[in-house]
Amino acid sequence: MRRLIIAIDGPVGSGKSTVARRVAELLGSTYLDSGAMYRALAWKALQRSVPLDDPPRLEALAADTRIDLEAGRDGLHVRLDGRDVTSAIRTPEVSEGASRVAVVPGVRRLMVAEQQRAGRRGGVVMEGRDIGTVVFPRADLKIYLDASVEVRAERRLRELQGRGESISLEQMQEDVRERDRRDKSREASPLIRAPDAVLVDNSAMDVEETARLLALLARQKKGDRGQVAGGRKSSHRKTVLQRKQLRRGPTAKRKNRKPKSRGRRRK
Repeated sequence: MRRLIIAIDGPVGSGKSTVARRVAELLGSTYLDSGAMYRALAWKALQRSVPLDDPPRLEALAADTRIDLEAGRDGLHVRLDGRDVTSAIRTPEVSEGASRVAVVPGVRRLMVAEQQRAGRRGGVVMEGRDIGTVVFPRADLKIYLDASVEVRAERRLRELQGRGESISLEQMQEDVRERDRRDKSREASPLIRAPDAVLVDNSAMDVEETARLLALLARQKKGDRGQVAGGRKSSHRKTVLQRKQLRRGPTAKRKNRKPKSRGRRRK
């Protein structure tokens, strides 16, 4: 049986990357960061001075680019044309560039094909903004991870402060709202919740709580899928275990039943 494909979508600051990485650890699956692919392409565009508002040149750049996501002992590594750019792509400038590169239809088509290739065998936890709607519309488990604008802005602010960068909370909240507007209104693969996705609002939850909830949902889904597969093999026949349970059921109930008192109650 193919292992589960878990798709986690959600807006910026919802904690998708950190949560998805932890869920993969809990389940023994491979974590795939789709956003890192767009960041890598944006970094390459910035390095080569390719305008981020020039779709034809961005599409040509994407077609001439190889991006590999490799799991290492210290986490996921992103290789761009053979070069490790894991740290280089984690800057505000690259993040902003990634959101602009991601709206180019031709670029998204190429990236989606690469993401599907990377996860088609299953056993993966992939996060992004269109994983459950476009990349893996038939994923075994779809999660839409969300939180309030205020909470998401605070998370992004702490992340930047941890890297020694400074920005006001008010400006960060505005940036988050603008990013939401851009992600939800883009022509190619806008950010939307898949109809069959489980909505998880983690405004009041930390990473570990959120990850364990998602891992629990995944294990339940895996159990349900195993039962369906087992039912198909039985071809409408009761299994030996089920037949034994059916025979034992009434007997077990009779044994546990308390005997009725034959004496009269005293008034």
